[in-house]
Amino acid sequence: MDDLSRQVIDYAIGDGACVAGICTTETLAGGPPSTDLSYVLPGAKSAISFAMPLDQNLIPAYLAKKDRRSHELDNLHTNARATGLGAHLANYLSMKGYPSAPVLANEVYRQDTPRGVLDMYPDLSLRYLAVRSGVGSFGLSGNVHTRKEGAAVILGATVTTAALEPTAPIPDDENYCDRCKLCMSSCASKLMDEKEKTHVTMAGVEFSYSKRRTYHRCDLVCGGFTGLHPSGKWSNWSPGRLSIPDKDEDFLPVLIEAMGAWAKRPPIPGGHYHPLMEGKLALTCGNCQLICHPDRQERKRRYKMLRNSGVVIQHTDGSLEAVSPDEARRRLDAMTPERRALYEKPDPPLAASA
Repeated sequence: MDDLSRQVIDYAIGDGACVAGICTTETLAGGPPSTDLSYVLPGAKSAISFAMPLDQNLIPAYLAKKDRRSHELDNLHTNARATGLGAHLANYLSMKGYPSAPVLANEVYRQDTPRGVLDMYPDLSLRYLAVRSGVGSFGLSGNVHTRKEGAAVILGATVTTAALEPTAPIPDDENYCDRCKLCMSSCASKLMDEKEKTHVTMAGVEFSYSKRRTYHRCDLVCGGFTGLHPSGKWSNWSPGRLSIPDKDEDFLPVLIEAMGAWAKRPPIPGGHYHPLMEGKLALTCGNCQLICHPDRQERKRRYKMLRNSGVVIQHTDGSLEAVSPDEARRRLDAMTPERRALYEKPDPPLAASA
Protein backbone atom coordinates (compact mmCIF):
# COMPACT_ATOMS: atom_id res chain seq x y z
CA MET A 1 0.00 0.00 0.00
CA ASP A 2 2.96 2.34 0.45
CA ASP A 3 3.75 1.92 -3.25
CA LEU A 4 0.12 2.43 -4.30
CA SER A 5 -0.18 5.50 -2.07
CA ARG A 6 2.87 7.04 -3.73
CA GLN A 7 1.51 6.10 -7.14
CA VAL A 8 -1.86 7.81 -6.70
CA ILE A 9 -0.24 11.02 -5.46
CA ASP A 10 2.20 10.93 -8.38
CA TYR A 11 -0.72 10.23 -10.72
CA ALA A 12 -2.56 13.35 -9.53
CA ILE A 13 0.53 15.57 -9.77
CA GLY A 14 1.42 14.17 -13.17
CA ASP A 15 -2.04 14.98 -14.51
CA GLY A 16 -1.94 18.63 -13.47
CA ALA A 17 -2.64 18.89 -9.73
CA CYS A 18 -0.32 21.28 -7.91
CA VAL A 19 -0.53 19.25 -4.69
CA ALA A 20 -2.15 16.00 -3.56
CA GLY A 21 -2.59 14.04 -0.34
CA ILE A 22 -4.49 11.18 1.26
CA CYS A 23 -7.01 11.01 4.09
CA THR A 24 -8.70 7.92 5.48
CA THR A 25 -11.79 7.02 7.46
CA GLU A 26 -9.53 6.99 10.53
CA THR A 27 -8.03 10.45 9.95
CA LEU A 28 -11.48 11.89 9.21
CA ALA A 29 -13.06 10.35 12.33
CA GLY A 30 -15.19 12.78 14.33
CA GLY A 31 -15.67 15.16 11.42
CA PRO A 32 -19.05 16.47 10.22
CA PRO A 33 -21.36 14.35 8.01
CA SER A 34 -19.73 15.82 4.90
CA THR A 35 -16.54 13.87 5.72
CA ASP A 36 -18.29 10.48 5.57
CA LEU A 37 -16.59 8.75 2.63
CA SER A 38 -19.17 5.96 2.62
CA TYR A 39 -21.82 8.44 1.50
CA VAL A 40 -20.13 8.43 -1.89
CA LEU A 41 -18.85 4.86 -1.88
CA PRO A 42 -19.97 2.12 0.54
CA GLY A 43 -16.93 0.39 1.97
CA ALA A 44 -14.64 3.33 1.23
CA LYS A 45 -11.43 3.44 3.24
CA SER A 46 -9.49 6.35 1.77
CA ALA A 47 -9.70 9.46 -0.36
CA ILE A 48 -7.10 11.10 -2.57
CA SER A 49 -7.46 14.86 -2.29
CA PHE A 50 -5.85 17.25 -4.76
CA ALA A 51 -5.83 20.87 -5.91
CA MET A 52 -5.81 22.11 -9.51
CA PRO A 53 -4.34 25.61 -9.97
CA LEU A 54 -6.22 28.47 -11.57
CA ASP A 55 -4.30 30.68 -14.01
CA GLN A 56 -2.75 33.38 -11.82
CA ASN A 57 -2.13 35.57 -14.86
CA LEU A 58 -5.87 36.08 -15.41
CA ILE A 59 -6.72 37.14 -11.86
CA PRO A 60 -5.49 40.79 -11.89
CA ALA A 61 -7.57 41.73 -14.95
CA TYR A 62 -10.61 40.07 -13.38
CA LEU A 63 -10.24 41.95 -10.09
CA ALA A 64 -9.52 45.24 -11.90
CA LYS A 65 -12.77 44.87 -13.95
CA LYS A 66 -10.92 44.72 -17.25
CA ASP A 67 -11.64 41.12 -18.30
CA ARG A 68 -14.27 38.89 -16.74
CA ARG A 69 -14.71 36.12 -19.28
CA SER A 70 -11.10 34.88 -19.40
CA HIS A 71 -11.05 34.02 -15.71
CA GLU A 72 -14.57 32.61 -15.87
CA LEU A 73 -13.54 30.21 -18.66
CA ASP A 74 -10.40 29.24 -16.75
CA ASN A 75 -12.50 28.56 -13.65
CA LEU A 76 -14.95 26.39 -15.60
CA HIS A 77 -12.20 24.49 -17.38
CA THR A 78 -10.26 23.94 -14.15
CA ASN A 79 -13.39 22.55 -12.49
CA ALA A 80 -13.82 20.19 -15.43
CA ARG A 81 -10.16 19.14 -15.25
CA ALA A 82 -10.43 18.47 -11.52
CA THR A 83 -13.55 16.36 -12.06
CA GLY A 84 -11.88 14.54 -14.95
CA LEU A 85 -8.76 13.80 -12.93
CA GLY A 86 -10.93 12.39 -10.16
CA ALA A 87 -12.70 10.13 -12.65
CA HIS A 88 -9.50 8.89 -14.30
CA LEU A 89 -7.89 8.20 -10.93
CA ALA A 90 -11.01 6.30 -9.83
CA ASN A 91 -10.84 4.20 -12.99
CA TYR A 92 -7.12 3.54 -12.46
CA LEU A 93 -7.75 2.20 -8.97
CA SER A 94 -10.85 0.25 -10.00
CA MET A 95 -8.89 -1.47 -12.77
CA LYS A 96 -6.35 -2.48 -10.14
CA GLY A 97 -9.07 -4.19 -8.14
CA TYR A 98 -10.05 -1.40 -5.73
CA PRO A 99 -13.58 -0.09 -6.44
CA SER A 100 -13.39 3.71 -6.44
CA ALA A 101 -15.55 6.73 -7.21
CA PRO A 102 -14.76 10.31 -8.26
CA VAL A 103 -16.09 13.36 -6.45
CA LEU A 104 -17.21 16.14 -8.77
CA ALA A 105 -15.42 19.41 -8.14
CA ASN A 106 -18.62 21.44 -7.80
CA GLU A 107 -22.40 21.60 -8.05
CA VAL A 108 -23.23 18.26 -6.40
CA TYR A 109 -25.73 18.57 -3.55
CA ARG A 110 -27.30 15.99 -1.28
CA GLN A 111 -30.99 15.34 -1.84
CA ASP A 112 -31.72 13.73 1.54
CA THR A 113 -31.49 16.93 3.63
CA PRO A 114 -34.58 18.83 4.87
CA ARG A 115 -34.86 21.00 1.74
CA GLY A 116 -33.01 18.66 -0.61
CA VAL A 117 -30.70 20.26 -3.15
CA LEU A 118 -31.81 23.73 -2.01
CA ASP A 119 -29.76 23.22 1.16
CA MET A 120 -26.70 23.00 -1.12
CA TYR A 121 -25.06 20.51 1.25
CA PRO A 122 -22.24 18.73 -0.62
CA ASP A 123 -21.88 14.99 -1.01
CA LEU A 124 -18.39 15.36 0.47
CA SER A 125 -16.61 18.46 1.74
CA LEU A 126 -13.56 18.82 -0.48
CA ARG A 127 -12.31 21.52 1.89
CA TYR A 128 -12.21 19.21 4.90
CA LEU A 129 -10.58 16.42 2.91
CA ALA A 130 -7.96 18.88 1.67
CA VAL A 131 -6.95 20.28 5.06
CA ARG A 132 -6.91 16.88 6.74
CA SER A 133 -4.68 15.39 4.04
CA GLY A 134 -2.24 18.31 3.96
CA VAL A 135 -3.22 19.59 0.53
CA GLY A 136 -3.78 23.02 2.04
CA SER A 137 -4.70 25.02 5.11
CA PHE A 138 -7.77 26.97 6.13
CA GLY A 139 -7.47 30.71 5.75
CA LEU A 140 -9.46 33.10 7.89
CA SER A 141 -12.15 33.11 5.18
CA GLY A 142 -12.62 29.34 5.32
CA ASN A 143 -11.17 28.96 1.84
CA VAL A 144 -8.43 26.36 1.49
CA HIS A 145 -5.12 27.78 0.37
CA THR A 146 -2.04 25.93 -0.81
CA ARG A 147 1.56 26.85 -0.09
CA LYS A 148 2.38 27.95 -3.64
CA GLU A 149 -0.87 28.92 -5.36
CA GLY A 150 -2.71 30.38 -2.39
CA ALA A 151 -6.48 29.95 -2.54
CA ALA A 152 -6.57 30.21 -6.35
CA VAL A 153 -7.21 26.49 -6.74
CA ILE A 154 -10.08 24.13 -7.48
CA LEU A 155 -10.26 21.10 -5.21
CA GLY A 156 -11.04 17.56 -6.30
CA ALA A 157 -10.99 14.03 -4.87
CA THR A 158 -11.31 10.34 -5.55
CA VAL A 159 -12.78 7.98 -2.94
CA THR A 160 -11.53 4.41 -2.90
CA THR A 161 -11.82 1.08 -1.08
CA ALA A 162 -8.01 0.83 -1.10
CA ALA A 163 -6.50 1.21 2.38
CA LEU A 164 -4.00 3.92 1.46
CA GLU A 165 -1.46 5.55 3.77
CA PRO A 166 -2.64 8.98 4.99
CA THR A 167 -0.56 12.12 4.64
CA ALA A 168 -0.19 14.63 7.47
CA PRO A 169 -1.99 17.98 7.68
CA ILE A 170 0.04 21.17 7.34
CA PRO A 171 1.24 22.37 10.78
CA ASP A 172 -0.31 25.59 12.06
CA ASP A 173 3.05 27.36 12.05
CA GLU A 174 3.34 26.70 8.30
CA ASN A 175 -0.05 28.21 7.50
CA TYR A 176 0.68 31.54 5.77
CA CYS A 177 -2.63 33.12 6.84
CA ASP A 178 -1.64 36.09 9.02
CA ARG A 179 -5.22 37.31 9.63
CA CYS A 180 -4.74 40.30 7.32
CA LYS A 181 -8.55 40.29 6.85
CA LEU A 182 -8.34 41.35 3.21
CA CYS A 183 -10.62 38.41 2.43
CA MET A 184 -13.25 40.02 4.66
CA SER A 185 -12.67 43.46 3.16
CA SER A 186 -13.18 42.07 -0.34
CA CYS A 187 -16.54 40.46 0.53
CA ALA A 188 -19.45 42.80 -0.12
CA SER A 189 -21.88 40.40 1.55
CA LYS A 190 -20.02 40.25 4.89
CA LEU A 191 -20.32 36.46 4.90
CA MET A 192 -17.47 35.96 7.36
CA ASP A 193 -18.04 36.75 11.02
CA GLU A 194 -15.30 39.03 12.33
CA LYS A 195 -15.36 37.56 15.85
CA GLU A 196 -16.75 34.02 15.94
CA LYS A 197 -15.02 30.96 14.53
CA THR A 198 -16.04 27.51 13.38
CA HIS A 199 -14.01 24.69 14.92
CA VAL A 200 -13.86 21.22 13.38
CA THR A 201 -11.94 18.31 14.90
CA MET A 202 -10.97 15.25 12.86
CA ALA A 203 -9.08 12.42 14.54
CA GLY A 204 -7.94 14.73 17.31
CA VAL A 205 -6.67 17.51 15.02
CA GLU A 206 -8.58 20.80 15.25
CA PHE A 207 -9.11 23.16 12.33
CA SER A 208 -10.76 26.58 12.52
CA TYR A 209 -11.85 29.47 10.32
CA SER A 210 -14.25 32.40 10.55
CA LYS A 211 -17.83 31.39 11.15
CA ARG A 212 -19.99 31.88 8.09
CA ARG A 213 -23.12 33.92 8.55
CA THR A 214 -26.20 32.93 6.56
CA TYR A 215 -25.24 31.48 3.19
CA HIS A 216 -27.99 33.61 1.68
CA ARG A 217 -25.32 36.33 1.81
CA CYS A 218 -23.18 34.38 -0.62
CA ASP A 219 -26.25 33.41 -2.67
CA LEU A 220 -27.16 37.07 -3.09
CA VAL A 221 -23.72 38.43 -3.97
CA CYS A 222 -21.69 35.52 -5.38
CA GLY A 223 -24.80 34.42 -7.27
CA GLY A 224 -24.54 37.65 -9.25
CA PHE A 225 -27.89 39.11 -8.19
CA THR A 226 -26.25 42.16 -6.62
CA GLY A 227 -22.66 43.22 -6.08
CA LEU A 228 -22.29 46.83 -4.96
CA HIS A 229 -20.13 47.13 -1.86
CA PRO A 230 -21.88 48.96 1.03
CA SER A 231 -19.39 51.83 0.57
CA GLY A 232 -20.76 52.41 -2.93
CA LYS A 233 -17.22 52.84 -4.22
CA TRP A 234 -16.72 49.46 -5.92
CA SER A 235 -18.59 46.34 -6.88
CA ASN A 236 -17.99 42.83 -8.08
CA TRP A 237 -18.93 42.00 -11.69
CA SER A 238 -22.68 42.09 -10.96
CA PRO A 239 -24.57 45.18 -12.13
CA GLY A 240 -27.11 44.71 -9.33
CA ARG A 241 -27.25 47.42 -6.66
CA LEU A 242 -29.82 46.14 -4.18
CA SER A 243 -29.02 46.89 -0.56
CA ILE A 244 -27.29 44.13 1.41
CA PRO A 245 -29.07 43.69 4.78
CA ASP A 246 -27.19 43.85 8.07
CA LYS A 247 -29.24 41.10 9.73
CA ASP A 248 -29.19 37.50 8.53
CA GLU A 249 -32.94 37.09 9.02
CA ASP A 250 -33.60 39.87 6.49
CA PHE A 251 -31.83 38.14 3.60
CA LEU A 252 -34.40 35.71 2.21
CA PRO A 253 -36.96 38.30 1.02
CA VAL A 254 -34.17 40.42 -0.46
CA LEU A 255 -32.77 37.37 -2.24
CA ILE A 256 -36.17 36.47 -3.69
CA GLU A 257 -36.66 40.04 -4.91
CA ALA A 258 -33.16 40.14 -6.40
CA MET A 259 -33.66 36.86 -8.26
CA GLY A 260 -36.84 38.22 -9.80
CA ALA A 261 -35.02 41.32 -11.05
CA TRP A 262 -32.06 39.24 -12.28
CA ALA A 263 -34.34 37.04 -14.39
CA LYS A 264 -35.50 40.12 -16.33
CA ARG A 265 -32.04 41.52 -17.06
CA PRO A 266 -30.30 40.86 -20.37
CA PRO A 267 -28.10 37.73 -20.06
CA ILE A 268 -24.44 38.45 -19.34
CA PRO A 269 -22.28 37.10 -22.20
CA GLY A 270 -20.72 33.78 -21.29
CA GLY A 271 -21.89 32.16 -18.10
CA HIS A 272 -22.55 28.55 -17.21
CA TYR A 273 -25.68 26.46 -16.70
CA HIS A 274 -26.17 25.82 -12.99
CA PRO A 275 -28.50 23.01 -11.85
CA LEU A 276 -30.32 25.26 -9.39
CA MET A 277 -30.90 28.14 -11.80
CA GLU A 278 -32.98 28.79 -14.88
CA GLY A 279 -30.62 29.93 -17.59
CA LYS A 280 -26.92 30.64 -17.26
CA LEU A 281 -25.18 31.93 -14.16
CA ALA A 282 -22.23 34.25 -14.76
CA LEU A 283 -19.16 34.27 -12.52
CA THR A 284 -19.19 37.69 -10.88
CA CYS A 285 -17.34 37.30 -7.57
CA GLY A 286 -14.91 34.94 -5.83
CA ASN A 287 -12.93 37.93 -4.56
CA CYS A 288 -12.05 36.39 -1.19
CA GLN A 289 -10.53 33.39 -2.96
CA LEU A 290 -8.61 35.33 -5.60
CA ILE A 291 -7.11 37.92 -3.26
CA CYS A 292 -5.66 35.26 -0.92
CA HIS A 293 -2.08 34.90 -2.19
CA PRO A 294 0.90 33.58 -0.17
CA ASP A 295 2.72 36.91 -0.67
CA ARG A 296 1.19 39.55 1.60
CA GLN A 297 2.26 42.36 -0.73
CA GLU A 298 0.55 40.64 -3.65
CA ARG A 299 -2.59 40.35 -1.52
CA LYS A 300 -2.48 44.09 -0.89
CA ARG A 301 -1.91 44.79 -4.59
CA ARG A 302 -4.90 42.67 -5.59
CA TYR A 303 -7.16 44.24 -3.00
CA LYS A 304 -6.14 47.70 -4.21
CA MET A 305 -7.06 46.67 -7.76
CA LEU A 306 -10.49 45.58 -6.57
CA ARG A 307 -11.08 48.68 -4.47
CA ASN A 308 -10.13 50.95 -7.39
CA SER A 309 -11.95 48.95 -10.06
CA GLY A 310 -15.12 51.04 -10.06
CA VAL A 311 -18.67 49.76 -10.24
CA VAL A 312 -20.31 47.69 -12.95
CA ILE A 313 -23.23 48.76 -15.11
CA GLN A 314 -24.97 46.70 -17.79
CA HIS A 315 -25.78 47.73 -21.34
CA THR A 316 -28.96 46.70 -23.13
CA ASP A 317 -27.08 43.97 -25.02
CA GLY A 318 -26.10 42.37 -21.70
CA SER A 319 -22.45 43.43 -21.79
CA LEU A 320 -20.84 44.85 -18.66
CA GLU A 321 -18.72 47.94 -18.13
CA ALA A 322 -16.87 49.23 -15.08
CA VAL A 323 -17.22 52.97 -14.52
CA SER A 324 -16.76 55.41 -11.67
CA PRO A 325 -19.47 55.54 -9.00
CA ASP A 326 -20.52 59.00 -10.20
CA GLU A 327 -20.75 57.87 -13.82
CA ALA A 328 -22.77 54.82 -12.78
CA ARG A 329 -25.18 57.07 -10.91
CA ARG A 330 -25.58 59.30 -13.96
CA ARG A 331 -26.31 56.35 -16.25
CA LEU A 332 -28.76 54.74 -13.86
CA ASP A 333 -30.64 58.01 -13.43
CA ALA A 334 -30.92 58.25 -17.23
CA MET A 335 -32.64 54.84 -17.48
CA THR A 336 -36.36 54.43 -17.70
CA PRO A 337 -37.91 53.60 -14.32
CA GLU A 338 -38.71 50.08 -15.57
CA ARG A 339 -35.14 49.34 -16.60
CA ARG A 340 -33.59 50.95 -13.55
CA ALA A 341 -35.77 48.75 -11.31
CA LEU A 342 -33.90 45.71 -12.66
CA TYR A 343 -30.76 46.90 -10.88
CA GLU A 344 -31.79 48.88 -7.85
CA LYS A 345 -34.87 49.38 -5.75
CA PRO A 346 -36.74 52.51 -6.80
CA ASP A 347 -36.70 55.43 -4.42
CA PRO A 348 -39.87 55.65 -2.28
CA PRO A 349 -42.28 58.36 -3.39
CA LEU A 350 -41.94 61.68 -1.63
CA ALA A 351 -44.58 62.37 1.00
CA ALA A 352 -47.16 64.93 -0.01
CA SER A 353 -46.60 68.34 1.55
CA ALA A 354 -49.10 69.47 4.16
